[in-house]
Parts: sequence; C-alpha cells; structure tokens
Amino acid sequence: MPHEKLIDKTVHFVKNTLSDAEGGHDWWHTYRVWKMARHIAEAEGVVNIVIDLGALLHDIADAKFHGGDESKGPVVADNFLMSLGIDAEIREHVIQIIRNISFKNASEQHFRSPELDIIQDADRLDAMGAIGIARAFNYGGFKNRPMYDPLVKPDLHMSKEKYKKGLSPTLNHFHEKLLLLKEMMNTPAGKALAKERHEYMIAFVSRFLEEWEGKM
Repeated sequence: MPHEKLIDKTVHFVKNTLSDAEGGHDWWHTYRVWKMARHIAEAEGVVNIVIDLGALLHDIADAKFHGGDESKGPVVADNFLMSLGIDAEIREHVIQIIRNISFKNASEQHFRSPELDIIQDADRLDAMGAIGIARAFNYGGFKNRPMYDPLVKPDLHMSKEKYKKGLSPTLNHFHEKLLLLKEMMNTPAGKALAKERHEYMIAFVSRFLEEWEGKM
C-alpha cells in the first residue's frame, strides 16, 4: 500500500477512535504531535513511515483514560497495523514507541531509536508553551482539580504510581512535569524549540502567582 494511503487510513482510524477524547488528548493533540514530529524529523534527517505511524498512534489508548492499562494502546495499535498488512518489524518499532514515549515511564525506558527520540520530543513540546498551559488546565478541569492551592506544595519526587494517581492542583503540575521537560529533550531541534516554550511557561507561572495575590 502506498505511503500516503497508509497515512490517510491511519488518520481516519485515529480521528474515529479519539472522537470523544478529553480535549488535551484528542485528535488535535495527535495532529500537532504528528506535524511537529515531521518537522523535527526533517531537521534531523530521519524521515520514514515509522515517524508518521508512531506519531499518529502514540496516544491511541492513553492508559490514564483506560483504568491505567498500559497494554491497551500497544494492542490497539498492533491490531490496526496488522489490518493494514504492515511489516512485522515496522509494527514492533511503532509498538515500542508507544510503550516508551510517556513522561511517567521515563525512568523505566528500555528502548531507544531516532524515531522514538523525535516523536517523544514532539509529544513533550505539546505539553509546553501556550498549548501546554491550555492542555494542563483543560485536563485539570476535566478531573475537577483546583487550579491552585498555596497549602498544597508540588511533589518533586513522585513515584510512577503516585504520579499516575496524582490529584494535586494544576499549577503544581508545572513544577512536577512541565518545567522539567526542557532538560529531557532528545534532539537538537527539539531542544531549540523547547527553550522558548519553557521560558513562556516560567513567565506564565510568575504572572499567575502575582495575580493570585492581587499584585497585578
């Protein structure tokens, strides 16, 4: 099957599968990650079908919306790729990307490839900057979490399990994850893009706290 037809079928599948997803983890999140992954891939000279398929399927069944089941995404993706007749080696590469891409699994990442590095950077960039701020508060509202509580301090040493079950205010999420991402980027292109988005978030947090205290 031609590359573009494979992509069209994958886009259609992802759009349908994520049609009712939470706004920060919906088709448009996938779309942004896909486009950014392509952008970084061109800069890094790594352009192939795994970039497209891995980016498009990276969040096809996010564990936090499926009872914490981290096996569901790889299974859904693998079944779909088999239905397209995708070569087993490519399928396995995409599955490894899905298994190893997330922030919460960073300390347990057992697979590396240029394609994973690129898609991981693209996914992390979508958690930064203006879009990252919007996604954080959208998800916080979805989970009915407070925006901020001065009495609840960020936990900078959370275990994976505690991170998955976290109920802390949304602003804490900046210190617990979002402001850590700049130092976790893999590629030169990703690092350059992360710098400006990181500075934007720092300015936002500072402004938020000043407005909270009625100083501005």
